[in-house]
Amino acid sequence: MYLVYVDESGDIGLTNSPTQFFVLSALVVHESQWENLLDDVLQFRSDMRSFYGLKLREEIHAAHFFSKPGKLARIPKHERLQICKKAIDFQENLGYIRLVNVVVRKLGKPSTYDVFEKAWSRLIQRIDNTIQYGNFPNGHGRDRDKAIIIPDQTDNKKLTGLVRKMRRYNPVPNLGAPGYRMLQTIRIIEDPYFKDSANSFIHQLVDVNAYFLYQMHQPNSYIRSKKAQNYFRRYNSILCKVASRTDPNGIVYV
Repeated sequence: MYLVYVDESGDIGLTNSPTQFFVLSALVVHESQWENLLDDVLQFRSDMRSFYGLKLREEIHAAHFFSKPGKLARIPKHERLQICKKAIDFQENLGYIRLVNVVVRKLGKPSTYDVFEKAWSRLIQRIDNTIQYGNFPNGHGRDRDKAIIIPDQTDNKKLTGLVRKMRRYNPVPNLGAPGYRMLQTIRIIEDPYFKDSANSFIHQLVDVNAYFLYQMHQPNSYIRSKKAQNYFRRYNSILCKVASRTDPNGIVYV
């Protein structure tokens, strides 16, 4: 069984939206490695408490770190940025996880285009395919594993409906040929299990990933001034590169 923790960045609007992109980032870990991940994350958070004074009960929320830090304003802004950088480097050294990433380019999409559904359906399909071909680490072999989706709070009702629909009806365009083929997602079990990132150290890591994936494409002024739009490029070994045929880092562009 794989646990798939997901967060998003950007918004899904097409009209008068300040964002040009909507992104999803997923951290995938096999159940056999979940306790190792928890132990490693707890050690990471303990280190952040020792180095920067970030308390265990305080949330790493990248967007708020830099725009609405609240009580975290006691930690200098450049140190908050370092915490995010260290969160990325920490994950890059965990050989038993993988990241799957989807980016929707919103410019030029028709008003009827469903950004949310397109992004999530691509992510779910890539998770299903990767399990089918045995390309995630620590699994039991091709076709023997399943996955459960664990998103941060989003449009919960719509995502639940999408996951259910894709088990029964999931037409996928043929590559290089007209028509579709039906690829039901038989490896995604149950409805999504929604969690609040404030109560999940793992989701807080995924929040950092989604934020800096977005900033790689449309950085704000502070991130650009610190050249932090390159932080996501620090990832290499844990990227699920087989998720995309066209991007060397496996990012699925829609």
